[in-house]
Amino acid sequence: MSNLPEFDPKQVHRILVGVDDSPDAQLAFRYAMNRAKQDEAELYICSILESDEMSVYQILSKDYVHGKREDLEAHLNDYRKLAEDFGVKTVKTVIAEGDPGETIVKKVIPAVSPDLLVIGSLSKEGVKKYFGSQAAYMAKYAPISVMIVR
Repeated sequence: MSNLPEFDPKQVHRILVGVDDSPDAQLAFRYAMNRAKQDEAELYICSILESDEMSVYQILSKDYVHGKREDLEAHLNDYRKLAEDFGVKTVKTVIAEGDPGETIVKKVIPAVSPDLLVIGSLSKEGVKKYFGSQAAYMAKYAPISVMIVR
């Protein structure tokens, strides 16, 4: 054991938080902000543009998808400003497309290399809640520690 480098396992250097408009995601964002400020960690705020929320005609329209992406970017910039105003020194935003759980685990985590993923326990309401929890999927398959906030 004496050959191991010294580090504080409770301190993280890079936090990824997944956000949508659900109340649990708002709590996850607040937790991630506090943790990033406390640990002086980088904060990556991620949201997923879900194609299953669009009709086939909307998906085929580059203008529609581009407009949705611009709306999401503006929304994430609001989150970024809140975190910066709160005192988090390094805040970045990430937008990806696809199924939220799978996209975060397979694409976003490898790209960002966070130490901790913070997510809400419930996603948006509707049909999705019947197909299993995105949070459960991420907790099971993420290669990093996952904090599920409720």
